[in-house]
Amino acid sequence: MANPSEDAQGEPDPPALSARSGARRGWQVGGRRLVGALVLGLVGLSTLTTLLDSRADLGLGSILLLYLLLVVIVAVVGGPAAGLSAAVAADLLVNWYFIPPYHTLLVDRRDNVVTLLVFVAVAGTVAALVEVAARERAAAGRSQAEASVLAGVAAAPIETSDPVAVLEHIRTQFEMTSVALVEGTGAEQRHVAAVGQPAQGRAALDLPMLAGMRLVAHGPASIGADRRTLTRLGLAASRAAQGRALAAEAARAEHLAAVDRVRSALLAAVGHDLRTPLAGIKAAVSGLRQPEVEWTPEQSRDLLATIEDSADRLDALVANLLDMSRLQAGALSVALQPVSVEEVVVRAALEADATVTIDVAEDLPPVRADPGLLERVVANLVDNARRFSPPGRPVELRASLEDDGVRVRVVDHGPGVPASALEQVFTPFQRLDDRSSGGVGLGLAIARGFCEAMGVKLEPSATRGGGLTMTLSLPLHR
Repeated sequence: MANPSEDAQGEPDPPALSARSGARRGWQVGGRRLVGALVLGLVGLSTLTTLLDSRADLGLGSILLLYLLLVVIVAVVGGPAAGLSAAVAADLLVNWYFIPPYHTLLVDRRDNVVTLLVFVAVAGTVAALVEVAARERAAAGRSQAEASVLAGVAAAPIETSDPVAVLEHIRTQFEMTSVALVEGTGAEQRHVAAVGQPAQGRAALDLPMLAGMRLVAHGPASIGADRRTLTRLGLAASRAAQGRALAAEAARAEHLAAVDRVRSALLAAVGHDLRTPLAGIKAAVSGLRQPEVEWTPEQSRDLLATIEDSADRLDALVANLLDMSRLQAGALSVALQPVSVEEVVVRAALEADATVTIDVAEDLPPVRADPGLLERVVANLVDNARRFSPPGRPVELRASLEDDGVRVRVVDHGPGVPASALEQVFTPFQRLDDRSSGGVGLGLAIARGFCEAMGVKLEPSATRGGGLTMTLSLPLHR
């Protein structure tokens, strides 16, 4: 594949492309600008001649300067062709009305002939210089716009680089109907980025870009000197598309790495936390089934209690693992509706295997949440607080109306969490300092995930006197 930059510099433009700038300007001058300039020249020359013909006190030099001013104005409006036409017409009018013998094209003196010829030459030169200045001004504007686009692409972070913005600039700047970056050929051709209306037929421009991409544009068939600018802009667009693709690949790789980390942690949890209650159930059942051992009623109750407790732990662990998998897969269904905070708090406290003191303000308005998910959140927070609470110190559940919502606080008076590690408590499979007994470190992670799904804030903070306070900020149901 040819190098795009070498193609733009070394390969001669095809004949169909060589007149881009001239054709485009010719169309602009030959259309509205030329018609407007001709009308201005006709009206201006007629009016100026009528006014000057009534003033006999003006010299020939002053008259020629006034005509020259009108010629410059016509050249600014309509370009060099209109300016030169106005200059010739002005020269004839001056000869006819203001140089003896009057009302003829004859000239009585040689210096007047020189004056008329110099006037036409000066007027034509001025008209050409005006057009050159206009072209340079337009070229400078295009170069500045191109530099601005290229600088924006270069300065943008790789993950936010936008090839569409560059293609849109190409489309508007060069009057194209559609511009696209494509990959592949024929039936396997794929648009990487595109702007404008989809077009059929032969493309006006098809240039090779980076990473096997091509810049394809439909519109005016003349490109000419602007081909080099188009190549630079196309390279910027393809570079932006390539950067975005690389950023997407990096994001996918990071996601896969995160999934792998979760899988590894899950395997570790299955290898330790799930096997512990299974071992307890197995040992208790095996003991009860031994015919040679006679168990007292109290011992039998203890073994059955061990089985029940281990089964409950297994149920909770499996439920948490399933909830985490639903969160990561984005398969969590949320049904927001009016919810009574008092009912949810009481049910969650009864579900938790902990001593809980409840302080709920009277007449709390209903909040907007999913009742099942909210109950699971509160229950997980209470269970986490129970694990860290010292013996004989109950978990506190408080609910009150504050500002424009209801705040539910789950308070424990355990060892607490350092301020620098508050957000780490929501990391899946994370148990700070391994102080908890049982569980795979998913309770708080699931609580945060459920809260985000419901649009509820969950914030940790230090309890006064030591411990951890989890605060739920629930929006009111409107």
